[in-house]
Amino acid sequence: MEKRQEQLLETIITQYIDTAQPVGSKAISESKLFSLSSATIRNEMAELENAGFIFQPHTSAGRIPTESGYLYYVENLVKIISIDKKTQNNLKNIIKAQKSIKDLAKGLAENSHLAVFLGLEDKDYYYTGLANLFHQPEFYQHELVYNISEVVDHLDEVIYNIFDEVCEPQILIGSKNPFSKFCSTVLTKFKSKKKKGLIGILGPMRMDYQSNLALIKYSEDLIKSL
Repeated sequence: MEKRQEQLLETIITQYIDTAQPVGSKAISESKLFSLSSATIRNEMAELENAGFIFQPHTSAGRIPTESGYLYYVENLVKIISIDKKTQNNLKNIIKAQKSIKDLAKGLAENSHLAVFLGLEDKDYYYTGLANLFHQPEFYQHELVYNISEVVDHLDEVIYNIFDEVCEPQILIGSKNPFSKFCSTVLTKFKSKKKKGLIGILGPMRMDYQSNLALIKYSEDLIKSL
């Protein structure tokens, strides 16, 4: 992919993550992020659409990322960032006060505004923040709510099936996500002084991958002290 198209794809994805609204060429042109005419931006967006990275959800709308678009973004454009000091202190204080991975999971759900699941080696499973997930615009569709409800019902099976496959922090998107083809997961395997397990953030494909990856990595480090 050419650099200009790559930058354009990144802009479309980050704007869509922020607004949950299709991104049009006019909005990109007015953002002043590119010194390009609206016509040139439209042409480049057409190239990205032909390549399968974005699509138009309905006539006269802007574009939104496809699963392939998100995959490209995660594999090539997501940056390693640190979470802000306020969130760091919040999660640290949970560990100091409660010394509990489940309480940390609740803190993760509050900070990510998504669902968080936990699976321990002794087959103890836990999830929290499901209401956060259902408040996302994507889940106004009954089909997605039903799908996620099924996932929750079989959460233990999914975690059991992937437990040995997960090592370092990773991102699973759409069809590659065993929890739901409509969602993405950022997860990692952790090891404390007493326990081993998985912890992950579950949300729509329109999630803030950079922030959630940073949250998971930071949580993994905190759990080591337990």
